Amino acid sequence: MTATPLRPASYEDLNTLCRGITASFVHLETRDAYGTEVELPHMAKWRRGETDDYGWLGWWLEMLRGHRAAGRTCRRARVVSEPLSDYQRWTFNHVERFVEAGEDIRYVGRRQLIDVLLPGAGDFYVFDDRVAMFLHYAGDGTNTAFEITEDAATVQRCLDTFAAVWASGISAGEYRPG
Repeated sequence: MTATPLRPASYEDLNTLCRGITASFVHLETRDAYGTEVELPHMAKWRRGETDDYGWLGWWLEMLRGHRAAGRTCRRARVVSEPLSDYQRWTFNHVERFVEAGEDIRYVGRRQLIDVLLPGAGDFYVFDDRVAMFLHYAGDGTNTAFEITEDAATVQRCLDTFAAVWASGISAGEYRPG
């Protein structure tokens, strides 16, 4: 098997691709915790029991509303360990904001995916069924790199993996954290 041709990408590339879809994006999340600079202060507020106005999510939610209004689809599958990590409990605490804006999100307990081979690279997006972006993380959940490919076979493997995870998922509205 030959190596997939990947090229470096950036957070800005991710945002451009998310905003620029013509039909859809899918996003597979496989980690129990992330450590993004944007999220950590808000998660700390949640841990302290403080309220959050979620203004920091405004641009993402507005983008989702625009995609929904234009008939484009945005789907995210979260593979989670149960019981949920603090990070996943925190995101579940405000998942309805994403759903109301137009992102369809499903949760899948890791144990339900025994027969699904998840990519070693972990998280990915597929944009308009033609571009795959892999998100790489350090052990503490901080993002270390983005890589992108238009290799048709790799994109199809990502779509197949996402479809298998999605089929096992429970919608965010029906999911009850363990």
